[in-house]
Amino acid sequence: MKRMAIVLAAGQGKRMKSKLYKVLHPVCGKPMVGHVLDAALRAGVERSVVVVGHGAEAVQSFLGSRAEYVLQAEQLGTGHAVKQVKSLLGSESGSTIVVCGDTPLVTSETLEGLMKLHESRGAAATVLTAELDNPKGYGRVIRGEDGSVQRIVEQKDCTEQEDAVNEINTGTYCFDNAKLFAALEKVTNQNAQGEYYLTDVVGIFRNDGEVVEAYMSDDIAESIGVNDRLALSQAEAFMRERLAVRHMLNGVTIIDPASTYIGADVTIGSDTVLYPGTILKGMTTIGEACHIGPQADIEDSIIQDGVTIKHSVLSQAEVGSEATVGPFAYLRPGTKLGRNVKIGDFVEVKNATIDEGSKVSHLSYIGDAKVGKNVNVGCGAITVNYDGYNKAVTTIEDDAFVGSNVNLIAPVTVGKGAYVVAGSTVTHSVPDNDLAIARPRQENKPGYAEKIRGRAKAKKQNAKPE
Repeated sequence: MKRMAIVLAAGQGKRMKSKLYKVLHPVCGKPMVGHVLDAALRAGVERSVVVVGHGAEAVQSFLGSRAEYVLQAEQLGTGHAVKQVKSLLGSESGSTIVVCGDTPLVTSETLEGLMKLHESRGAAATVLTAELDNPKGYGRVIRGEDGSVQRIVEQKDCTEQEDAVNEINTGTYCFDNAKLFAALEKVTNQNAQGEYYLTDVVGIFRNDGEVVEAYMSDDIAESIGVNDRLALSQAEAFMRERLAVRHMLNGVTIIDPASTYIGADVTIGSDTVLYPGTILKGMTTIGEACHIGPQADIEDSIIQDGVTIKHSVLSQAEVGSEATVGPFAYLRPGTKLGRNVKIGDFVEVKNATIDEGSKVSHLSYIGDAKVGKNVNVGCGAITVNYDGYNKAVTTIEDDAFVGSNVNLIAPVTVGKGAYVVAGSTVTHSVPDNDLAIARPRQENKPGYAEKIRGRAKAKKQNAKPE
């Protein structure tokens, strides 16, 4: 049986009070609509259609070719939104899940369970429900004496008795696709909101003698629909906990989950330890047996096995196995470190390759550079890569030694096994195995320091009082 998904993402979200469209607000680093679509795709749907409205271009730009799109130009209710999909899915046979783009905590496991129950019972509709202690704001699921779903009543249309019901509609459904679009033709807007409710389809099915089932989620968090910043923070908290649990069950040690942030798309190998204050964002990949943190901020980076990173910031960087970074290092985009490289305290690296076994231990800047194997870069060394107009490349070849406080004025090459003396400013390439000295010759003036002190003392004594 063919499986399809409709993601409702047309609302502006006025209660968010934001210029960013509601479904694009991130939860653990990923826009909400991305969480929802990914869950549907992992559940095995073959076609996904996203209903867009406000911020249509931005939503499409983010989701790209992973889905098809239809425009709901006027927001006239959820039933009206789904009806816009008829031109794409109206002629299809199979099961269709409908899920809101602002429910980022819904899981692929739940969606798959929803579809399986729906198909096994031959239902026209199956509603994903949950039980809440405080169901205010949610549509209520009204059941008959036999426990079957009779109808769904929106909060504003509830009677006093219906308002007391604790089982709520999460806004996620599975439908027989052909029956869904047939029933939508019968939906009216005769209600308190003057909108076309998708929930009215349930009552239509019941009147037609169709089977309507309910699948209750065992995770209340999946029912959270984000309409304001408070709900957004709640969704973030639930997602953070869920992600931390998943990684710990996969063999990752998180010393203090409450102070550790892990993005939704981050992958981490077993036996890695995350220390407090660690922030992992974007498409970051951490290998096995790494020690990350404390206070490490890593985004869109690849970290190989056995790496140690302390008190450092990495962005779009690659770190080879057994390397050490920090404390207080900054690896900027384009940084690629080989195996067993050492980057020490207060070192900044940008758009540079540093090969196996090389060391940049402290207080240095390596930018737009190619550093070979087993190179030592001394304290305070700088690749001077920018002349105010253009950037140039510095090359330091295998086994070279660059002393402390050396300025390498790019473009320049330090050859294999070459030695650059501390304090030098190098403007010409250094051939293999040569020694470069580029600093003024030292001159000592006997007794001159005492003369300087004497002059200073006399000047002070002759100074007029204020």
